[in-house]
Amino acid sequence: MRTHYCGLLNTDQLDQTVSLCGWAHRRRDHGGVIFIDLRDREGLAQIVCDPDRPEMFGIAEQVRNEFVLRVTGKVRRRPAGTTNANIGSGEIEILCHEIEVLNTSVTPPFQLDDENLSENVRLTHRVIDLRRPQMQKNMMLRYKVAMAFRRFLDSRGFIDIETPMLTKSTPEGARDYLVPSRVHPGEFFALPQSPQLFKQLLMVAGFDRYYQITKCFRDEDLRADRQPEFTQVDIETSFLTETQITALMEELIRTVFKEALDADLPNPFPRITHAEAMRRYGSDKPDLRITLELTEVTDAVQDVAFKVFSGPATSGGRVAALRVPGGAALTRGEIDGYTEFVKIYGAKGLAYIKVNDASQLNEHGLQSPIVKNLHEAALKTIVERTGAQNGDLIFFGADKTKIVNDALGALRSKIGHEKGYVNGNAWEPLWVVDFPMFEYDEEAKRWTACHHPFTAPKDDHLALLESDPGKCLAKAYDLALNGSELGGGSEEAQLKFGFLLDALQYGAPPHGGLAFGLDRIVTMMTGAESIRDVIAFPKTQRAQCLLTQAPSAVDEKQLRELHIHLRKQVQTSVDVAKG
Repeated sequence: MRTHYCGLLNTDQLDQTVSLCGWAHRRRDHGGVIFIDLRDREGLAQIVCDPDRPEMFGIAEQVRNEFVLRVTGKVRRRPAGTTNANIGSGEIEILCHEIEVLNTSVTPPFQLDDENLSENVRLTHRVIDLRRPQMQKNMMLRYKVAMAFRRFLDSRGFIDIETPMLTKSTPEGARDYLVPSRVHPGEFFALPQSPQLFKQLLMVAGFDRYYQITKCFRDEDLRADRQPEFTQVDIETSFLTETQITALMEELIRTVFKEALDADLPNPFPRITHAEAMRRYGSDKPDLRITLELTEVTDAVQDVAFKVFSGPATSGGRVAALRVPGGAALTRGEIDGYTEFVKIYGAKGLAYIKVNDASQLNEHGLQSPIVKNLHEAALKTIVERTGAQNGDLIFFGADKTKIVNDALGALRSKIGHEKGYVNGNAWEPLWVVDFPMFEYDEEAKRWTACHHPFTAPKDDHLALLESDPGKCLAKAYDLALNGSELGGGSEEAQLKFGFLLDALQYGAPPHGGLAFGLDRIVTMMTGAESIRDVIAFPKTQRAQCLLTQAPSAVDEKQLRELHIHLRKQVQTSVDVAKG
């Protein structure tokens, strides 16, 4: 029905007769000549309808926005002064010979160029929303990224193998989405949080290079970068070391960014340990575009009179400083705003010092209510370690180590972007390695896996598994980019886990891999604020699909077949009295 896409026409097709199919994006009547901007997935083309052809012109007069059209006409150059540099076909137009309305449309719920749409309106009418040029570009880029992953992995000998969507519920990670079994009353499948177990089984089965672009499911509280169902590029390989795996994955990401965006990522990527990342940036996925860093001052304030500092410093906590060059110009209102911000991360407050004269280590040179409670030796160490100059401001975090890292790490990012403390680079990738093997769960009062329960410990840390698990490091690695985690991976060990243990007895090879979040990568590439803008049919932050009205109630017959009885929540007067 068509010979070309609208957005791909240019001066190469001058004087050719072409046939186009698409939607009427806009119709304009200019005193007897009708212009129709015809839209398809590749962009727009301007159609010119002259009254010289009465039958064709009569149809054009009836066209309204979002009518589906087939147009045949001759490509000609636009008159001087009317070109449109914002679209690919902006130098040409099509003089219409024939026009056919393939389908009409009711008035859309919103104009496609409306920039002030609420997300609920967009998601309720997602089919129309997906017609918007930006959403079309997002979906096309997502396709290009996925194909770049496939081409690279195919060329390196990886094979695409599907793993089950109905699997066994496991106790690790986030909450599972459960699927009741009709055939086995009272038993449930779980939707996979990742193909973790199955990709290890594939290594045992001898498929030494596996990948899959697959859906994963987690029943967790949602944020802008989370969805109950999301897409991973899952990769596993045997007989490669940690260094070889990360080198291969690094080449993969450089290739994907080059093919999808024509962006050149650095070679090689910088690499730091998890401990260094937390010490310098307060985050295991630091944004290296931001030039601010944290400074350790715990040892310098252990004996000061200011209990807010000395308390954590002498009880296993952390006291860290964040120097803001020129920050003395911040207003009290801005400082108060930052103080409220860090409270989100558990901080009780935000101490600070304005450096008016770094040579005077007292209340004359250093402006802050806390200076009188810090002795000169502590102030000297703080100023020297942070490199503070006149006109700078130093923020402090003092609490449990996790709270300090979370609060100052987030503050570093916020101030860095708001106040322009960035290096100007578009992309800053970073490998973070040597993760702790375990972290202590204060609520459960036990050690839990930091990455996942199948990660192998460092070879020289095996003895620490029992003697001092808190010091045991793992063969785990994360790839961060611009402050977001692109993917995480590890080398795997043989641990007891039901059917996995059985399989691992039959000659399991040394293996490791990585999983990249496809949604997150495309979100970063497009500059979108939410991964919902790069997923065709996403859920809201309440895990609902406004388009299909899912989740929804099902009829009693379906429930009976699944041997499920819903217990009604009835609130009695006694319940109300109890509060």
